[in-house]
Amino acid sequence: MTTQDSTTAVGTAHPLEQITSEEIELARRLLDSAGLIANTTRFAYLGLLDPPKDLLYSATEMEIPRKIRVMLYDPSKSWSTDIILSLTSGEIESQRDIDPEFDGQVPVLLEEFDTVEEILAADEGWINALASRGLTPSQVRVAPLSAGVFDYENEEGKRLLRGLGFVQNSPDDHAWAHPIDRLVAFVDLENCRVDRLIDDGPVPVPEINGNYTDSAVHGELRDDMKPIEITQPEGASFTVEGNHLSWLGWDLRVGFDAREGLVLHQIHHTQNQRRRSLIHRASISEMVVPYGDPAPYRSWQNYFDTGEYLVGRDANSLKLGCDCLGEIHYMSPVVADDFGNARVIENGICIHEEDAGIGWKHTDEWAGSNEVRRNRRLVVSFFTTVGNYDYGFYWYLYLDGTIEFEAKATGIVFTAALPHKGYKYASEIAPGLAAPYHQHLFGARLDMMLDGHTNAVDELDVVRLPKSSENPHGNAFAQSRLRLGHEKQAVRDANAAAGRIWQVSNPNSLNQVGEPVGYTLYPQNNPTLAMADDSSIAARAAFTRHDLWVTRFAEGELYAAGDLVNRNPGGAGLPAFVEADRDIDGQDIVLWHSFGLTHFPRPEDWPIMPVDTVGFSLKPHGFFNENPMLNIPSSAGSHCATDAPGSGGHCGA
Repeated sequence: MTTQDSTTAVGTAHPLEQITSEEIELARRLLDSAGLIANTTRFAYLGLLDPPKDLLYSATEMEIPRKIRVMLYDPSKSWSTDIILSLTSGEIESQRDIDPEFDGQVPVLLEEFDTVEEILAADEGWINALASRGLTPSQVRVAPLSAGVFDYENEEGKRLLRGLGFVQNSPDDHAWAHPIDRLVAFVDLENCRVDRLIDDGPVPVPEINGNYTDSAVHGELRDDMKPIEITQPEGASFTVEGNHLSWLGWDLRVGFDAREGLVLHQIHHTQNQRRRSLIHRASISEMVVPYGDPAPYRSWQNYFDTGEYLVGRDANSLKLGCDCLGEIHYMSPVVADDFGNARVIENGICIHEEDAGIGWKHTDEWAGSNEVRRNRRLVVSFFTTVGNYDYGFYWYLYLDGTIEFEAKATGIVFTAALPHKGYKYASEIAPGLAAPYHQHLFGARLDMMLDGHTNAVDELDVVRLPKSSENPHGNAFAQSRLRLGHEKQAVRDANAAAGRIWQVSNPNSLNQVGEPVGYTLYPQNNPTLAMADDSSIAARAAFTRHDLWVTRFAEGELYAAGDLVNRNPGGAGLPAFVEADRDIDGQDIVLWHSFGLTHFPRPEDWPIMPVDTVGFSLKPHGFFNENPMLNIPSSAGSHCATDAPGSGGHCGA
């Protein structure tokens, strides 16, 4: 069963409700009447601006204006501008023209994907390069790849994409199986020309069949899989009103942004009729995919899928029984297209609950009891496609108070022709077909609010203790606690050997044992950025060089790699935020956690990659006075019949 949300009318929205089609259309009219839109103007970004936090928690909802941020771009004038517009008053509150050389460029437009192919199809150098390989432009698809910032001559301030070609043998052929190697074009989008062409001569184009829906590839379909039915005969345990989601003690607002995708606002938990704040705003503020092949055709490959390509804009419409199972509530977020028109992403957000295994269990022979309770989780998710890869963004809330995020990476690995056997920067995933080593790195932004705005962060390590008079058998170990006092000190690295975790607490809110209430961040201890410290990508994606950053909250500090990522030379975002070295001990703080996958592709990742996952957990530590799952009833199924009064029966895993 599915339910569908309704659209909120202009002027009646809660300050944190998702943006509506009417609001996007109003914004376009206001900008047009201000003389800011011509036939050549494009909307590179449009999104709802978060209301100031102090206003949100002090004013009534009706007193808070609805504002949007818009980035306009006009290629005919090489002009781009950043605008704050009040939908409530109809006024432009600020406008700043963007300096491409200093600030970077606005995000990549969807129409520029086609522009790259059009420019190359008419370029003599590209035509000749393809002809030397027995190809014509009509046979080739071009991947429009963000350019980054390197020491190539005469690129300063230009709006560029770099193009790699793939042969498509038919309209339904997956061209990623046929990379054209040793050839790359540097395309100037504003002047509609090729700035540079690297052509080191033809090599054979792999002829592997990458069409994974072709029976010649997948073989005979299995006929031994029995159905699994997910049913909730009494319906789901959550409710949704507008974008306000409530579920078994949890409540929050589900936001969506063209850049970040899912944004969770005002996460609260209620127990014993006490409603308590945990996180003001949670999002994945950036993700980047840097490649580790130094060949000149790929050494510049590093894509900021959030800041350059807008993962929310590219969200999929989800299908019941395929992307989501069970009792589903869909939300259909709205984004603006390149021309400032509203575009609804039907069923772009999936909300459901699912069983999460054993929550707690004990068989006690002394007391003669056998108790077990099952956990479950609320899932809020969306999927996006950026070129060859598909990513799922999944937020989980559990009955025991745990908050998790999980990224699911799937799709098609980026391919190249294998230069030779034993090539040390790529895997051979099929005969003659290579997949360069790369990483998928994410940056979470968690605006913490444990029982209010006064929070602090401690770094906790396991401490192995030597034998001593106090520890004669050498069995003792302890836990060290380092309070992070200022922003520069709070740039931290994970340490699996020490079991390092980071605990957020509120010194002004004590639990029943007199300790500050807390939540602990558990990292997965995967590698951070693998590239050299003085590389271009290390400057532009500095957030990926460390697992944890903690900043003092400041309005506008939303993105780990900065506001304008496309062709930004580096240093923006977190490095700039922490430069002031603000006090973070007992302050309104933001936790930034960097995490990700380092991908050495396998043959099993071809022709389509099974889902790989990465993420983190936030677990309560003294936030509750006892196990918050004590009041969960035992399962009602007949096979879980109780053996004795008070017994939970024999429910298994």
